[in-house]
Amino acid sequence: MSSEESILKLREMLRTSENIVFFGGAGVSTESGIPDFRSEQGIYRTVTRYGCPPEQILSHTFFRSHTDIFYDFYRSTMIYPEAKPNKAHKALARLEEEGRLKAVVTQNIDGLHQAAGSRRVYELHGSIHRNYCMKCGKFFPLDHILQTQGIPKCDACGGIIKPDVVLYEESLDERTMIGSISAIQKADVLIIGGTSLNVYPAAGFIQYYRGDKLVLINKSETPYDGRADVLIHDSIGEVLGGAVDG
Repeated sequence: MSSEESILKLREMLRTSENIVFFGGAGVSTESGIPDFRSEQGIYRTVTRYGCPPEQILSHTFFRSHTDIFYDFYRSTMIYPEAKPNKAHKALARLEEEGRLKAVVTQNIDGLHQAAGSRRVYELHGSIHRNYCMKCGKFFPLDHILQTQGIPKCDACGGIIKPDVVLYEESLDERTMIGSISAIQKADVLIIGGTSLNVYPAAGFIQYYRGDKLVLINKSETPYDGRADVLIHDSIGEVLGGAVDG
């Protein structure tokens, strides 16, 4: 099936479905100018600068033992406050507004789905927009992290502030997991986009899909390509934007 035929099939699926769920990863946000730190270039740059790979820096152990280095990496690599929603984010928000998209399940922490207008978003790995004091629990917005240097401290008790993001060695939030799995189980169309489906446990969530309309949009191949009813190796922004607006 050609790319054009696949997009036409996707467009028809979206038009006739009432319970669509989207499951996305870093590739959705790269089109907004947020680089994937897991890319070969991103890993090389991190190892060259810090002497260790990003997965180590973004671990719970590293955060506790080298909090200052963690925040240097976090501010320079994980936060892009100027990033704006792209065609994919906007298309998904429109589908939700029309009542056809029931949920977005994302591995991203940038909040761009909400910025585009999506309301039911399950953030599997948390969000840069939520930060809390590890001592007293007070919450702080992203601006507080951006306006401070070094290790950000709580203005109420002096405790260390931690981003509400899931680090390596930490568990996913239980309520977010339950909501995500429930949405995927009920979907009549599951769209997977911008993810290599290699990051677990999040990638394992698609095993809960029981429908027969699995759409996979990613520039590179994934382990699940053979299971897709519609497979498109292209820009997710162009594909979703064209399918929704076309």
